[in-house]
Amino acid sequence: MLTVRFFSLLREALDVDTMTLDWDTRYGCVEELKQSLIASGGVQWEEQLTHPNLIHAVNQVVVEPTHLLQDGDEIAFFPPMTGG
Repeated sequence: MLTVRFFSLLREALDVDTMTLDWDTRYGCVEELKQSLIASGGVQWEEQLTHPNLIHAVNQVVVEPTHLLQDGDEIAFFPPMTGG
């Protein structure tokens, strides 16, 4: 099983904070998980999950989209951080 969490403006735009997915080998890496979510979620999900500065974390560690996933992982998506 995978736990997928969405934070901040991303959570608001997608109207979901957490989802659980049964483990499937098609979720080989973070990018493949994103593509699966986009395929099932539609245009709004594509707009949010393809932002070039989207932050990805697995088990509370920031990772690249090519990071390999394992059963039991927690994946989090964060919008780009701004400061000032």
